[in-house]
Amino acid sequence: MPLTLAAVGQENIIRKVGGNPQVKKHLENLGFVPGGSVTILTTIGGNLIVSVKEARIAVSREMAQKIMI
Repeated sequence: MPLTLAAVGQENIIRKVGGNPQVKKHLENLGFVPGGSVTILTTIGGNLIVSVKEARIAVSREMAQKIMI
């Protein structure tokens, strides 16, 4: 399921990162790699603030749809 459907505060394991090669590379550079963990901290207007590799990152709804957990 896409990251946008995950519950706030629940730790999830990333299964797959989709999108075109540029989008995949950008997300992987931010720390969204298969096997890694991601936790949604809060949602603001459909956009997400997540914790990845001990960093807080803001992700748009469109980008979060490409991250499968």
